[in-house]
Amino acid sequence: MAQNHFDIIILNGRPAAGKSEVIDYLKQCSVAERLERFHIGEFIEMDDFCILWERFEDDDIYEKHGKPRLISNTHFTYEGQTLEGYVFKDKFFWNFLIEKFNLEFSKLMRDEPDFFDSKTLIIEFSRGSEHGGFKTAYDFLSETILERAATLYINCSWEESLRKNHRRFNPDKPDSVLEHGLEDKKLEMLYKESDWAAFSAADPSCLKVKGFDVPFGVFENEPEITDKPDELGAHLEEVLGKLWNLRAQS
Repeated sequence: MAQNHFDIIILNGRPAAGKSEVIDYLKQCSVAERLERFHIGEFIEMDDFCILWERFEDDDIYEKHGKPRLISNTHFTYEGQTLEGYVFKDKFFWNFLIEKFNLEFSKLMRDEPDFFDSKTLIIEFSRGSEHGGFKTAYDFLSETILERAATLYINCSWEESLRKNHRRFNPDKPDSVLEHGLEDKKLEMLYKESDWAAFSAADPSCLKVKGFDVPFGVFENEPEITDKPDELGAHLEEVLGKLWNLRAQS
């Protein structure tokens, strides 16, 4: 029987664009429905937010005991102002996060060599131009990921990202995938400028990365539909259906 599911979906978009809501929606579907409508089998996810937030917490513990912070600072300077908020000391750490994906993927293939017989891997991340953009991030992805990948981009404007970042932020759960948020000026500094349009401009259907053609589809989420399950599901089915056909041709 021919395989009917994506091997790897790379899920991109601005912060609060709706990526986590899409994953949460997929979790509510049965495996049979996911396969029939979205070409996604049983799946696991890799999200670099979980990695970066743990590093902030690690540095807090170091600082609590009088040690210097290793990865992050608790303040940043933007437009001449010094503001509160975690930032990385070295912008290379954004690329380190991609290398962590590569490492975890290699261990997954080692431990489950038949993973793709029935399962899908979802890799989720956001990138802004300020810290290298999507182009740099994809350049750090391993060839073993790129050769199996298709990309789903959740599209919304900077203004919509800011609005939804306000809405979802729960100060009591800054580590939560669904409830974390960024300070306004930090979000502006890191994510207002995006290279997605330029990165995806070379071909209307494929991202050009290190000699690979990575098929991509765009989920339009402005006006927002990720808060409306029926509309979310219908649009996701449409976009992933087209992306599945692109993947089959590549």
